[in-house]
Amino acid sequence: MAGAARRGWVALLVKQLRIYQWAKNALLFIPLLGAHQLADRNLWVRNILAFVSFGLVASSVYVLNDLRDLEADRRHPRKRFRPLASGALPLAAGRALVPALLVAGAILALRLPREFGFLLAGYWVATLGYSLGLKKRPIVDVAILAGFYTVRIYAGSAATDVPVSEWLASFAMFLFLSLAFAKRAAELVAAEKALPGRGYRPDDTGPVFTMGIASGYLAVLVLALYISSQDVRRLYAHPGWLWLLCPLVLYWVSDLWLHAHRNEVDDDPLIFALRNRSSWIVLALAIVTVWMGI
Repeated sequence: MAGAARRGWVALLVKQLRIYQWAKNALLFIPLLGAHQLADRNLWVRNILAFVSFGLVASSVYVLNDLRDLEADRRHPRKRFRPLASGALPLAAGRALVPALLVAGAILALRLPREFGFLLAGYWVATLGYSLGLKKRPIVDVAILAGFYTVRIYAGSAATDVPVSEWLASFAMFLFLSLAFAKRAAELVAAEKALPGRGYRPDDTGPVFTMGIASGYLAVLVLALYISSQDVRRLYAHPGWLWLLCPLVLYWVSDLWLHAHRNEVDDDPLIFALRNRSSWIVLALAIVTVWMGI
């Protein structure tokens, strides 16, 4: 019985910390991947430390947000099953988790360059501002959500001292803005009424879809401009193969938004994409395309 109880608590903690959301921290490895430095073992170790540190701090934010949004979550069709909202996890345990996760993340961050620590602290402050009220301001909330994705790329850069190119920054800005709009679009489609704790109304669905789809297609345009630039020729022996990436990303963005329109996207589009078979097929084809271009 004691073993079963411990497993039950572990399962509750894993669910409350939203460990599956740590998949988003794979974005920290993008600078290493883009610079073709995957063979450097030391950089891998630093990236993994950054991955865990960022995950712990992000989980502290998830717990804090759940504590603040208890009433709204209890009225939400999916969020009401979260451990704190449902009462499965005591509120006292949630309050204790926030500082414990922050301290653990900070200890790991101290082993990395201080620039990583600054970005991590900035991320936490931004999420606090988002939770305290910025999430209620339309467009501002989406820009902040896109920033949460983007800061992970820069955090990976800071952890490994591998710079982020202007091309990558531009591509990420538009793609992550599209993902942030997709998150709001999915919530609007699911709610079919004003979102509790958000600044959007049902008649905002059309503009949100338009801005989100346009942002995704602009990311494809940036990718095309990068492939046609002189910069790509310094990294790839056969850059012509990279043109296949454009229709792949175009398909992926279009497929994501079609699923959002059908109310098939959950609360985080990136997590949905990681669970979607089409995304893995596109990723596999993209890897083959890049390998052909090297």
